[in-house]
Amino acid sequence: MKTRFMKEVNKPRSKAVSALKIILPLAFGLLLLWLVYRNMDFSQIGEALKNEVNYWYILLSLVFGLMANCFRGLRWQLLIEPLEDVKPRPRNAVLTTLGTYAVNMALPRAGELWRCAEESRYEKLPFTKLLGTLFMDRLMDVVVVGLIVLGVIFGAGNFFLNFFSHHQSQFAFQNILAIFTSIWLYVGFVCLFVIGVFCFKHFRNTKVMTKIVEAVSKVLEGLYSIWKMDRKGLFILYTILLWVGYFLYFYITFFAFPFMSNLGLGAAIVAFTMGSIAMAVPVQGGIGAWHFMVINTLIAYGISSVNAATFALVVHTIQTLWITLVGFISIMVLPILNKGYIRKASSTNEEPVE
Repeated sequence: MKTRFMKEVNKPRSKAVSALKIILPLAFGLLLLWLVYRNMDFSQIGEALKNEVNYWYILLSLVFGLMANCFRGLRWQLLIEPLEDVKPRPRNAVLTTLGTYAVNMALPRAGELWRCAEESRYEKLPFTKLLGTLFMDRLMDVVVVGLIVLGVIFGAGNFFLNFFSHHQSQFAFQNILAIFTSIWLYVGFVCLFVIGVFCFKHFRNTKVMTKIVEAVSKVLEGLYSIWKMDRKGLFILYTILLWVGYFLYFYITFFAFPFMSNLGLGAAIVAFTMGSIAMAVPVQGGIGAWHFMVINTLIAYGISSVNAATFALVVHTIQTLWITLVGFISIMVLPILNKGYIRKASSTNEEPVE
């Protein structure tokens, strides 16, 4: 009786927690969006939407966005292949990658876990190993964004200094610097390390610790997959095509707005870089954060605040709807294409995620 009662009590609580995980990031993103647009003249934005936008260029940009995400799926496939002798289907890696964006619109970052779970279910691959490959996939993106940022700093360092000093209150770099220069941060790291060593030494033979060690080892094996790849050159090619595709996804939209015609390739690269940094904020589709970074970058290059706001609103809205729609279609197509499909799993595999 007590167990049943606890389940009934926990059920609405778990639903409430799940709802909060969706609502809070969305509310934060909408707050950022409101802060960005609160002083804008929407009558001028509406006029620009009616008369000054060539939507054909925006539709053309969507093709490059889809291609880039497909290359992301194919790149992930290369990381997955070393895990098994019998290679999984590339289509599943692509479709689960596309579906990730639709799931992320409901719950930020949850799409990555969903992607691994679906790939595990259809391909009979260990979830923890797939998670390791996904860490490596994302790590490569961090490296690429870092290289892009370094390149932009080298070519337009004054822009970055002026931008962040002008918006110092929004970014609060002094507070961030204080965190990293505080001795307590490093004391905390040392304490966590000591606690981890103590727990491993005294509880390593327990069932829980054995499970943890096993899971960590499988994640590390997934991370190691990049070194076991036979086609590292193809991996690099996919990475280049992926990010060139993302840039064209963004840059082609410039031609849809007559007031953007004076901006050159350099300004587009800087705006693209700032937008890429904003996408790290854990809100659905980078809403609010992306608008802030792109709008203020365009203003710094001489675009009026109304025109910059119009550009960001149109581009982000249409492209977000696009990747969400493609993601939903991919989620629906995935079980249809895998009907009756069984890939023989090795005897060393753990049970796939249902």
